[in-house]
Amino acid sequence: MSPSPSVQHPAEAPRVVLVGVDFGPGSSFDPTLDELALLAESAGDHAVAKVTAKRRAPDPAFFVGSGKADEIKSIVALYQAHGVIFDQALSPAQQRNLERHLGVEVLDRTGLILEIFGARARSHEGKLQVELARLEYLSTRLVRRWSHLERQRGGVGLRGGPGETQIELDRRMIEMKIKSLKERLAKVKKQRNTQRRSRERAGTFRASLVGYTNAGKSTLFNAMTKAGTYAADQLFATLDTTTRQLYLAQAQRSVTLSDTVGFIRDLPHSLVASFAATLQEAAEADVLLHVVDAASPVLLEQVDEVLRVLDSIGAGELPQVLVFNKCDTLETHQQPYHHRDVYELPSGRRCIRVFVSALTGEGLDVLREVLSEAALHGLGDDASDKGAVDPRFAVHNAIDVAPSSLADPDYPTH
Repeated sequence: MSPSPSVQHPAEAPRVVLVGVDFGPGSSFDPTLDELALLAESAGDHAVAKVTAKRRAPDPAFFVGSGKADEIKSIVALYQAHGVIFDQALSPAQQRNLERHLGVEVLDRTGLILEIFGARARSHEGKLQVELARLEYLSTRLVRRWSHLERQRGGVGLRGGPGETQIELDRRMIEMKIKSLKERLAKVKKQRNTQRRSRERAGTFRASLVGYTNAGKSTLFNAMTKAGTYAADQLFATLDTTTRQLYLAQAQRSVTLSDTVGFIRDLPHSLVASFAATLQEAAEADVLLHVVDAASPVLLEQVDEVLRVLDSIGAGELPQVLVFNKCDTLETHQQPYHHRDVYELPSGRRCIRVFVSALTGEGLDVLREVLSEAALHGLGDDASDKGAVDPRFAVHNAIDVAPSSLADPDYPTH
């Protein structure tokens, strides 16, 4: 497939070629590579070309096969690219072989996300978590880093056979560093547990914002709490969990609201494990506010991915409120009639859905109302049973109740 050029960026930004491979049904493949381009941009790179391929299985040596590797090499030369980024995970051997063949740096999706996380972590805890994930990723790729070093023997006057290789020394150093980081993160987790127990004793109701990256969680968090948390139109703008008190006038009580790290498709397992302490805020919340970019053309896939990660951290069964954000960016015919309706998750569970714009404040009063209900009475299935199903929205897995449905039946619902 011929490469698709991108818009011009500043000349100083490193130029990269993006590559995605379709392995058929069940594989994780984005034919547009738009999300990978956003990730590359978040890392400070400029995507100059996109290349896609179709295979039955990954090539053991080059992932894409030697013929496609040659094609990528010519595209790298054409655009004078500084690197190539793959949308899927590469094995250490594949990454090493591709770098030798292409003559430029090669990154896979995991490595790219780790780079972004490394640049965005601000808190002590966040930096520890990212460093742990980075070292665990690097430990499998030492052969690439040290392939130029030969096995070293003992020096003059020293007995014994061959000495340790540099790779063995570095692996040992990394293992020691990983052990130290895990111990330090265990202390952080203990501190968080102490804080949570304190909130539980005080009877504090806890709500956590979760969602796909760039869905507008931090903007919503700021709009509701006036916290001033950093928010930007980019992937993984914030990594560190922030918790603030939120007073709900209708409930006549305060609750805590936490803004957590965003999720993304194929989020590296090492990052999920490293951020266990942070994600525990979501896993132990009383209600999850699942923020969705209402204008995203792939919002269904993004909802599915967030639900998958929530299941993996033990938060899949927690009460949820789906918050469809960025409604101010929708076309006029897509605007909701009302700001509240009912949504059925793939598991069959129902949850309340609220339409808001964190930027303009539209619908935030309805969201506070729903939070007040949750804090006072909880959100069981009966809490979302508000009326008869609107027959205009007979879409698979969608329930839109009569008093609050969307104006356009083509609007994406699960």
